[in-house]
Amino acid sequence: MTDLIRKSAAELGALIAGGEVSSVEVTRAHLDRIAAVDDRVHAFLHVDPEGAVAAAAAVDDRRSKGEPLGPLAGVPVAVKDVLTTKGVPTTCGSKILEGWRPPYDATIVTRLRDAGLVILGKTNMDEFAMGSSTEYSAYGPTHNPWDLGRIPGGSGGGSAASLAAYEAALAIGTDTGGSIRQPGAVTGTVGAKPTYGGTSRYGLIAFSSSLDTPGPCARNVEDAALLHAVIAGHDERDSTSIPAPVPDVVAAARLGATGDLSGVRFGIVREFSGEGSEPGVVAAYRESVEALVKLGAELVEVSCPSFTYALPAYYLIAPSECSSNLARFDGVRYGLRTGDDGKRSLEEVMSLTRDAGFGPEVKRRIILGTYALSAGYYDAYYGQAQKVRTLITRDFAAAFETVDVLVAPTTPFVAFPLGSRTSDPYQMYLADLFTIPSNLYGGPAISVPCGLSEGLPVGLQIMAPTMADDRMYRVAAALESALPPLTPPDVR
Repeated sequence: MTDLIRKSAAELGALIAGGEVSSVEVTRAHLDRIAAVDDRVHAFLHVDPEGAVAAAAAVDDRRSKGEPLGPLAGVPVAVKDVLTTKGVPTTCGSKILEGWRPPYDATIVTRLRDAGLVILGKTNMDEFAMGSSTEYSAYGPTHNPWDLGRIPGGSGGGSAASLAAYEAALAIGTDTGGSIRQPGAVTGTVGAKPTYGGTSRYGLIAFSSSLDTPGPCARNVEDAALLHAVIAGHDERDSTSIPAPVPDVVAAARLGATGDLSGVRFGIVREFSGEGSEPGVVAAYRESVEALVKLGAELVEVSCPSFTYALPAYYLIAPSECSSNLARFDGVRYGLRTGDDGKRSLEEVMSLTRDAGFGPEVKRRIILGTYALSAGYYDAYYGQAQKVRTLITRDFAAAFETVDVLVAPTTPFVAFPLGSRTSDPYQMYLADLFTIPSNLYGGPAISVPCGLSEGLPVGLQIMAPTMADDRMYRVAAALESALPPLTPPDVR
């Protein structure tokens, strides 16, 4: 069983399809692993063993009847707790939704089920996806399997940690400002943000509607591409969904794995060349750039001057949208209700509910966003931030006229100790310094492990034009093939 949890998703899918192992065996191996280590990792908020085994048995039944199975049928997957799952608790890491069981599945979840993937449970996250360390979960932090005293990234640290701890073969995350890529970087896993609109937001509980993007998390690039292919595609229930074919990301990843990048031009962003990053991160980044050149790619230095304004622009746009999206949590329609004793007004109940149900980071961002949208300040703050977003988009467009992809470090630093930055929001926000521009632009980006610094993983980020997700997978797979794999220490 130990061997099963360490196999790739592609290997597990092939073994299940060939009848060499059952999906039930694979699922139980992962459930046993969760039972053995998750009290220390805390990657999951809710585990659904009965539902997982039933779904696995259904896949085994289909195989016994000779029905065709997809490449990931029967493979266990963990789902970030921001996506609705019918009848299974969905809390967004918040007390305000504690115990809520949605009456419907998110489109992403429906596609997982239709493809035969086995949902193990829901993973821990910063409350409403607001954070960079998974320390802002109302249910306690997740721990990095590389060092249980350090953060696993955020907001989707639970999904990334479940992979690094071998509790799941695959995971689903969401990326608003780096919440898939940054946890991938600090846990030594692969995290991909698809093109905005390339994956459906239906059933994704919104933080920032113009930025939120569901995507795949895996331990290698091919597995991420296989999962991407399952969840991507147009959804008529999502008004922002792109009605266009999904690029063949699986073929691109397999092409890249041959290690040939002849004809590919990649740009290093002058503004993100390593200034402000830890020395070990800079060293791993430069070694990765050299590896890409050795694979036949041509290096070009590009300047994207507006990228330096991405962080402040993001922290005006995202909180503004969150202040609107989270207005629905009012203690009236669903979720927590506090102070409703028949004597208090609606406004008093609403205020008491939000005070008890929202954590400090959510409150901070709601207040900031409400201020930025208020009369007299909209043009000075939110309006200016949107202008910066346009400039960032123009920088990307200009860069992609000369190169196929851009590369940069995923994060300026490796996983930091738990509790070391919660008292300084600005230092926490810097974790997303290199990831935010792609969200403001809307293009795809992936983080792939590229080495170690002080014994902890470092990630390289590869950014591509909108709807060119296949490009980033090709380059990521090529880099992966050229570097030694990172193996996290066993959780004990």
